[in-house]
Amino acid sequence: MFLLKKIEQHIEEWLLVIIGSVMTTVIFLQVVMREMGSSLSWSEELGRYCFIWLVYIGISYGVKKQRHIKVDVILFLLKGKWKVLLSLFANLLFLIFAVLVVYYGSDISSNLLRLGQKSPALQVEMGLVYLAAPIGMGLTVIRLIQNMYRQILMLIGKKEMDVADERERVLEEKEEVTDDSNGTVR
Repeated sequence: MFLLKKIEQHIEEWLLVIIGSVMTTVIFLQVVMREMGSSLSWSEELGRYCFIWLVYIGISYGVKKQRHIKVDVILFLLKGKWKVLLSLFANLLFLIFAVLVVYYGSDISSNLLRLGQKSPALQVEMGLVYLAAPIGMGLTVIRLIQNMYRQILMLIGKKEMDVADERERVLEEKEEVTDDSNGTVR
């Protein structure tokens, strides 16, 4: 049970670190090899595919941390339950989009795997590259459902109302770092 909880809490971070490390190493190696007068035929392709996977896993991580891109002008005007209701509605729309990406992305990936199309340099099945969309958005669906569950609990009063927006979170972090009374950093 402990292992499953650790995986659920940190899967995106682990994947982002691993894939980001591979991408950075391969691109650095390519730069070094070019300076030596030689070039790797596969490094740019692997770097590009790692970047694609990073983007889709990063979407899930952003949703998990509730730091995904959004226009929050209206959220600044709302307070309490209205702010939660609007966020819940936005998450519902995002959930519908994510489910559609999972559905159609899975269809495209399975077709490419069935056809056996391979990448030019690495000879990797292109269906595996295209799996980034359904897997990343599948993780996003899970994180959106978790967020929506917490928001529903807030609305019905079973969880403390947490309606801080990004601006308020940044201000709170600054207050935690600096002690206002004597200006020392904690």
